[in-house]
Amino acid sequence: MIVDALILAGGRSSRLGHSDKWNLRIDDETLLQRSLRAVRSAGVSSVIVVGDEAPAPVVAVREDPAFAGPVAAIAAGMRALPGTADAVLVLACDMPHIAQALPALLAGFSGDGSIAVDAGRRQQLALLVDRAALQTALDRLPTVVDASMRDLLDGLAVTETTVPDGSTDDVDTWDDAARLGAVAVTGARS
Repeated sequence: MIVDALILAGGRSSRLGHSDKWNLRIDDETLLQRSLRAVRSAGVSSVIVVGDEAPAPVVAVREDPAFAGPVAAIAAGMRALPGTADAVLVLACDMPHIAQALPALLAGFSGDGSIAVDAGRRQQLALLVDRAALQTALDRLPTVVDASMRDLLDGLAVTETTVPDGSTDDVDTWDDAARLGAVAVTGARS
């Protein structure tokens, strides 16, 4: 199975004081770099970052309008992918341990795809979806701007896949950042 990846890295980060969440660091690596390393280790074919920046040679695109939500970001990323993959891995950039979840997501693929379930909680931004089914689900929505992930997922038959506990823990607040060891570094770039 050929898999492409979309890494969503363009949110407002309002609960983090509008800081660039993707640029928080654990050791000497940004959250975005950790996500890129994870998908590359999983053997993805093409990677698109939906956000303002990506390290070369990765392509960054932006949803239109900016900050129109994760569904709009997924739609923008899908337009930028080459369209040759069987499935698309969709990940938020703020899950520092996502590499631990990817083997289960890949192995759990059935129907339209698989979605991570971590400690009993369904993680809507850690999923692997059949490319054609994802595009059809996007096309069915009246608009992708400010659409909910729930509305997008309602159009897909994804299999809930148990992943290692904590592998999809994300950084939404400064308390989350502290718990996961992520820090802001002044002047740091990816």
